[in-house]
Amino acid sequence: MKILNFGSINKDFFYSVNDFVKPGETISSIRYNIKIGGKGLNQSVGISKAGQNIYHAGIINKDDTFILDKLKKWNINCENILLSNNSTGHAIIQVDKKGENSIIIHGGANHDVNIKFIKSVLSKFDSGDILVLQNEINNIKEIIDRAHHKKMKIVFNPAPFNNEILSYDLNKISTLILNQTEGERLSKEKKPDGILKVLNSKFNNTEIILTLGEKGSLYSFKDELVKIKAHKLNTVDTTGAGDTFIGYYVAGIASKMNKKDNLNRASEAAAIATTKLGGAESIPRIN
Repeated sequence: MKILNFGSINKDFFYSVNDFVKPGETISSIRYNIKIGGKGLNQSVGISKAGQNIYHAGIINKDDTFILDKLKKWNINCENILLSNNSTGHAIIQVDKKGENSIIIHGGANHDVNIKFIKSVLSKFDSGDILVLQNEINNIKEIIDRAHHKKMKIVFNPAPFNNEILSYDLNKISTLILNQTEGERLSKEKKPDGILKVLNSKFNNTEIILTLGEKGSLYSFKDELVKIKAHKLNTVDTTGAGDTFIGYYVAGIASKMNKKDNLNRASEAAAIATTKLGGAESIPRIN
């Protein structure tokens, strides 16, 4: 079983602030850092640090090959990463004194994914292989349809959420991992129980994992419900915590971990990731 992550690669510009900037306001940052990230890249790092081999497919600017050097040090296979004339995707991230974040992303080369590239990448993978997707690249619907036709197991994180997601056939997804905000938008329900009820009804062959931040996470599939408490540590920055959770959980699927143990390990890794600044570089390596 191979794991492919067809996902974003970003340069992240971090600004540490006391409070998020308000409309019409200019503020000074306390600290400034540049790191690499993107939901796709972060999740690949999580999968690798959880002990699984991972193939990443994506696109970056031709002058940003330092990103490839970094990914290779994290044991991420880069043979499906293309170089483009367009700018690498990037994010502007505010991190406040509570460790909460506010993020603006620009897709850049992440939106250069075309049908030829999709066909080329998927031709190297087979039935039973795992495909990990987020919503930071283009042509997601095409990737889902083609991967499902190949009988790959698709893990989808519908973030950032937009109305285009409503056009995707989510019945083709094996595992849907989303936070409460994304769950609300997809289900039109506010409370976790209501969200799960609607999603289980709409996508009855899909495992649903609803992450609830400091309230833990919920796993639901048919008549099975698993509740996991959050691991509470001193939070510095929540950026990448959700991606860490997903990366570790996918690695656990590949190693056939017990469901509850897998969820608990993913939750622990996500909590540790919040104790450091930065997405990919904050992701821990735990057993």
